[in-house]
Amino acid sequence: MLFIYLIRKIKHQRSEQKLTKKDMPYVIGMVLLDIAAPILLLYGLELTSAASVSLLNNFEIVMTAIIAFTFFKEKISSRLWIGIIFITLACLILSFDPNEPLKFLLGSLLVLLAAACWGLENNCTRKLSSHDPMQIVMIKGFFSGAGSLIIGFSIGESITTVWPCFAALGLGAVSYGLSIFFYIFAQRYIGAAKTSAYYAISPFIAFYFSSIPYLSVHHCFRYNAYWHIFS
Repeated sequence: MLFIYLIRKIKHQRSEQKLTKKDMPYVIGMVLLDIAAPILLLYGLELTSAASVSLLNNFEIVMTAIIAFTFFKEKISSRLWIGIIFITLACLILSFDPNEPLKFLLGSLLVLLAAACWGLENNCTRKLSSHDPMQIVMIKGFFSGAGSLIIGFSIGESITTVWPCFAALGLGAVSYGLSIFFYIFAQRYIGAAKTSAYYAISPFIAFYFSSIPYLSVHHCFRYNAYWHIFS
């Protein structure tokens, strides 16, 4: 995000509105929910498959849309309501234990709870979207990251090797920092509910990569990636 900040400075882009004290409740809510959600997601991921978790993450769209409609009076189209109904039904099917009737899988419940946290967090971010996206991303990155680190160290987690940290930082720069930067801009123009609906393609991409062997992914990248990109 520092590179984007420098580019904006060099090009002398118009200054964005800064956060104020009135925005603090939404800022605090955004940070706390963004700490809780990934922890719940990772615990859920330990108890269920990556493919199921990827599809269950679509419940975030449902929670985002319902909260946006109920508390923030966003308009939701009939097509989006139909989508919400089908996503909810799909999440219920994925959450049931097929071996025992009317019993939910604990891993699925944790993932759904994480999605609910992110749904509320999306709406907190939506209330801040008229302000500088760079400032919001920086706050989310530093404070949510610091909170997760504190919780991790407090329960006995430790960093044994350094190199994976650089890989995580590189992944986070794109899939977290840059992603949120564009996400906030989208919320500014089309609202929280529609942004989450468009964002819903990501779980299907994750489902694809979690469902094929590593060698197939490597083969795909090696022989087909550039062809698909440039075609």
